[in-house]
Formats: sequence, C-alpha cells, structure tokens
Amino acid sequence: MTADLTRLRSLLDDDTPLNWVLTGDSITHGLTHTHGARTYAEHLHELIRGDLARTQDALINTAISGWRIAQLLKDFDRRVATWRPHIVTLMIGTNDCSTAGAFKTIEPPQFAASVTEFVGRVRDLGAIPVLQTQPAIDVRNAPERARIADFAQAIRDVADAQGTILIDHFDRFAEMGVDQRGEVPWGLLNDPFHPNAAGHALIALGVAEELGLEPEPARDRVLAHLRSQVLVAR
Repeated sequence: MTADLTRLRSLLDDDTPLNWVLTGDSITHGLTHTHGARTYAEHLHELIRGDLARTQDALINTAISGWRIAQLLKDFDRRVATWRPHIVTLMIGTNDCSTAGAFKTIEPPQFAASVTEFVGRVRDLGAIPVLQTQPAIDVRNAPERARIADFAQAIRDVADAQGTILIDHFDRFAEMGVDQRGEVPWGLLNDPFHPNAAGHALIALGVAEELGLEPEPARDRVLAHLRSQVLVAR
C-alpha cells in the first residue's frame, strides 16, 4: 500500500468533507457512449455520497472530450486547482496516443513527463493524485490508437516512480474481456475506444476496489449492481 493510499483511507475514516476532482478526456467526461446510463463518475457519486453516506463530500467532473494532457496542464487552474481538491483522479492518454487528427504526434516519454508534472502540481495543492490507465480498446478498428498499450505503460511507470495510487483499467479490461482473437469484446465498448455502460461499470468497480470504497453490506447497492452489470456483459 502506497503512502497516498494510506492517507486517502485515513481521510475516508474521518468525518471531514472531501472534494474529489475527476478529470481527463471523453471517457471521464462521459457523454454519448452510455446512451443515458450512468458513467463511472456518476456511479462513484452515488457510491460515495449515497452508500458510504458521505453526503457532504463533493465530486466534480472536469474532464473534457478530446483533450490531451498538454491541454489539461495549460488549464490546470480551472480543471483542478480552483476546486480546492483533496483527491484528484486522472484518466488520460486515449487521445495522446493517437497519430491522427490535428494534434502533433507525441511519444510515450513526453507523455510520461507531462503526467509527472501533473502529479507534482496536484501534490503542491496538498491533494492526493490517483492515476488511472486507459481502458483497452479495439485496436483493429482504431489503428490510429495502436500505441495505447505503450501509453498505459507510461502511466504505470509514472505511478511507480512517483509512488502514486494506480488503478489499472487497461489490465482489467484485458483480463476480463480479451477473446481468443485478442480483441476487446463489444460488450464493454460503444465504439472502438469508448466504454459503454458496462464498461463504465467495470471502471467504477476498479476505482472502488482499489480505493477501498466498500460500504456496509446492508448499504451495498451500487457495487452489487455494477458487478451484475459487468457479469452480464462478460
């Protein structure tokens, strides 16, 4: 267990209201691809402020579809600092790894350096950074994002070097979903690289389990629902 995770769980044992900032790209933004179902950020909202009864906590989702880490750093005050966070989660890289579009192609070491800068800025605020790898994707139908595994590894490397909490969705999607042809099943995706409702349920489970967001059995509504949703998709 990292020092950050020990500190986070200590905060959760306290009654002090916490500000959670969830930021990143379209997967966290959560538009369109769940077709009206809840996104992982919304599941976490109900879990934390509902099942865990942390009603004075605030969860702020500042992610923006299409963004890369460089844009997030430039807009760090609005996206993160202004909310005076205690915990900041970051899921980024699905756009950074792309070799198509208007953005200049960047390499994994550049990406890792920017994520490291992000971690430093979060810690300068006195907040706890939580890094998340991107979910695995259907590379055959999104060849411009074929480097995504390298960018997931870059996140892991930063987490290891900086001692941050890491939630490895890339591995979780792969372990759960890769079929005999090595393809991510469409049961978890709405298109080649955006999770659908079941994919968001799997992401929310990953966050909850890694951070220890476990309610009393009598109050366990959200996690039980998420597990059943993932089971059906599988």
